Amino acid sequence: MEYGICNLSIIPCRKEASDKSEMVTQLLFGQTFSIYAKTEKWAEIIVHDDNYRCWISNKQYKDLTEEQYNSINQNSNFIVNDVISVMEDKNQHIHFPVVAGSLLPNYEEDNFEIVDHLYNYEGDVVNTTVKGTRQRIVEKALEFLNTPYMWGGKSVLGIDCSGFTQLVYKLNGYNLWRDAYQQAESGKTLSFLDEAKEGDLAFFDNEEGKIIHVGIILANHHIIHASGKVRIDKIDHFGIYNEEIKDYSHRLRILKNFIDS
Repeated sequence: MEYGICNLSIIPCRKEASDKSEMVTQLLFGQTFSIYAKTEKWAEIIVHDDNYRCWISNKQYKDLTEEQYNSINQNSNFIVNDVISVMEDKNQHIHFPVVAGSLLPNYEEDNFEIVDHLYNYEGDVVNTTVKGTRQRIVEKALEFLNTPYMWGGKSVLGIDCSGFTQLVYKLNGYNLWRDAYQQAESGKTLSFLDEAKEGDLAFFDNEEGKIIHVGIILANHHIIHASGKVRIDKIDHFGIYNEEIKDYSHRLRILKNFIDS
């Protein structure tokens, strides 16, 4: 088995081995993966964080040995907390952007190392071994308001509904699967909307009963979710009510609690 790490700000991950294929998710700086298969130009990978399988360009990652891969995964508790900021590559003497959720392997006092490459990051970080409160989950979610919707996106530059919930939870020490239907298979099921608390997740289905959307519950029967952009709408036992169109945009299917408190 071969291994790699994202050493760029963001890497697009494709459904198939082609630049024309749809982007299904993204790798953020510091995320690791195992390589399932390779072609001349592409690698089919399995992301360490959430076991997501996708294709990335062979030009856009750094190779790791199995020992390096295991060591990095055991020492990646600190992640970027600022929605967008700047990191220094000390080997190349350049600065480049990084986004919230980027991993900082072996981070200590603003510095860290990936294999033999040195970096400096002086922005806000969060230790993912410490679970965030419901209030902190909501506060972090609100930082992404008006972020444009982008299928497969996982950052303030563009995000989809499940990428949004996965990222906000990750920044609070909780690991979720990548897609909405996968996230809905975990957590504690809640019976009624009035039973849900701030920070819980609401899932929505289509006419075939497939989970296609997810958002984060707020106070006073509101929800924050990525639909066109990250926005706040009303929610009731029918679903999400959009004041702009004076109609329901999503049909409520299930409510889940993932939070310890």
